[in-house]
Amino acid sequence: MLRSSLFWLLMLFIVLLAALPHSEALWAGWFPALDRPLYQQDSFAALALVHMLLVLTSSLLAAVIGIGVGIAVTRPAGREFRPLAETLAAVGQTFPPVAVLAVAVPVLGFGQTPALIALVLYGLLPILQGTLAGMAAVPGDARDVANGVGMSNWQRLWQVELPLAAPVILAGVRTSVIINIGTAAIASTVGVRSLGTPIIIGLSGFNTAWVIQGAVTVALMAVVVDSAFAHLQRRFTPYAR
Repeated sequence: MLRSSLFWLLMLFIVLLAALPHSEALWAGWFPALDRPLYQQDSFAALALVHMLLVLTSSLLAAVIGIGVGIAVTRPAGREFRPLAETLAAVGQTFPPVAVLAVAVPVLGFGQTPALIALVLYGLLPILQGTLAGMAAVPGDARDVANGVGMSNWQRLWQVELPLAAPVILAGVRTSVIINIGTAAIASTVGVRSLGTPIIIGLSGFNTAWVIQGAVTVALMAVVVDSAFAHLQRRFTPYAR
């Protein structure tokens, strides 16, 4: 059932991208006062690809940092740094992405780099929290059994703790990615052509149709990705199959 819903959502997203360039008559009927009711400066398929690559890159970076730090501060040698790690991640989450861009652009210039920095900072906290919660949820008996059969610390981590913590960690990654799909729209303010481009241009030009076209596409992308993560989490949770 879940796999079927994911398939149909993905098909709907592909159909939307293919149909938008040919829907000018529809938008003209909904917004007759607009001279150009359909955004045609870029292909929506190309914008969606750039948007997804931006989200994928930033989410991978955030996952590497968040999961790595989360594991490190749950080890005996790193436990004293846990409050500091959580505080820094929380600051990154509460610091507005637009403010990060305003600080980064004068130093790094326009383009994907400042956008990636903002997205990584914004997506880090859910992954770190998910990792900490997942590692904390590992039963102590499982660790004791791993120690009893002579596993090293690394073997216990990779073969016991991480597999048991994976569903919770993946939930944190899922939250982070969905947040970043919406937040990535602001990348258009620093010269990145993404699905936020029709939204930003539409807002500045009072073109509501363009805003809706960009927003609906971003929202449907988020729904598709969320459904994909739900399917993935189910695979990592044996008792839920």
